[in-house]
Amino acid sequence: MTILEPLRLEPLTYQEKSEMAHTTKERSSRTNAVVTVAERNASAVDRDARFPEEAISAIRDRRLLGIAVPRDLGGEGASLSEVSDICYNLGRACSSTAMIYAMHQHAVACLVRHRRGSAWYERFLKRLCAEQLLLASSTTEGRSGGNVRSSEAAIVAAGSRISLERQATVISYGANADAIVTTARRSADAAASDQVFVTFLREDYSLEPLLEWDPLGMRGTCSAGFKIQACGDRDQILADPYEKIHAQTMVPVAHLTWASVWAGIAAGAVERAQLFIRDAARHAGGRLPPGAAHFTRASAALGTLRGLVASSLRRYEQVMDDEPAVAALDFQTMIHVTKVEASELAVSTVMSAFRASGLSGYRNDSEFSLGRYLRDILSSPIMINNDRIMSNVSAPILMTNIPKHL
Repeated sequence: MTILEPLRLEPLTYQEKSEMAHTTKERSSRTNAVVTVAERNASAVDRDARFPEEAISAIRDRRLLGIAVPRDLGGEGASLSEVSDICYNLGRACSSTAMIYAMHQHAVACLVRHRRGSAWYERFLKRLCAEQLLLASSTTEGRSGGNVRSSEAAIVAAGSRISLERQATVISYGANADAIVTTARRSADAAASDQVFVTFLREDYSLEPLLEWDPLGMRGTCSAGFKIQACGDRDQILADPYEKIHAQTMVPVAHLTWASVWAGIAAGAVERAQLFIRDAARHAGGRLPPGAAHFTRASAALGTLRGLVASSLRRYEQVMDDEPAVAALDFQTMIHVTKVEASELAVSTVMSAFRASGLSGYRNDSEFSLGRYLRDILSSPIMINNDRIMSNVSAPILMTNIPKHL
């Protein structure tokens, strides 16, 4: 099952069609192998709140961490739609594995799109592909909470060297990553919103635990808090200001890959509810159980959710290379609202599947249990809080004209 076929804006040649069909089939086979591993270990990952080592190792073995890196740097040049499709399928199997993969991919997207010919970043991306390095991101710290456009910690420069000390309240899978990308103030005298984006390799930093991770759901993301002490070279700072990276790449790619994960979780819940309804009907001589109406709602809501994500993916891929179009108010509003609507629709979809399954879905010891799906999906409205997002987009929208015609 796919969430969206890869978008092409130009006609394909016969050779391109053949190559794409081969690549898509081969990548689908690799993804399915990982999904099998992730699904087999999902319950243990959730129960123990542990990093999904088996699934991430399978992702490395199938060389899926570098697929979005251009071919000339050792990757596969995969589109965002293709990456999102993997997020969707992983979400059906193990929410934590899927979210880790999505977070890694939006970090990769930022480095790929904003490296601007940097020799250091080209070497790093080649190494990422060769060694299948896992990237974590740190954009949340101290008093700023979820306001990723405000940094407290500043880069300290001394000649060609830089250092950073940061109180990061959340770094998902930080202890298991091979490198961390992080925001920071440009300098000690810079405004909180004057941010840079910098990559530190595992050998560049140390992590001191600050906050543990014992949440309701998404337990395997291991999103603990750490004090980061890092040092490196100036070349490890991306040339583009974070303000630009944030609007053009970080926000769209994060929201779309996250939404793909949530759609996958919802699909997994609907599939399990479907199995329950079929089983109940089989044992009742074909008579549908009372929850069948809720299953219909869940199935319809899943279709709407997938359509929403697919539409937003197409829109972003159409304009992603057009900087003014991406920066425009209508696009930025659309991509933020996509996150809000996708997260809320995913929650209602899983809840409908939950109600369709009745007590069998409620029990943790049932083959039709939906407890993990429900707990995991409840994280979606608070991953960058929906209220914060809607408050931020409301002010500029108030200044726009309401259309008078369809």
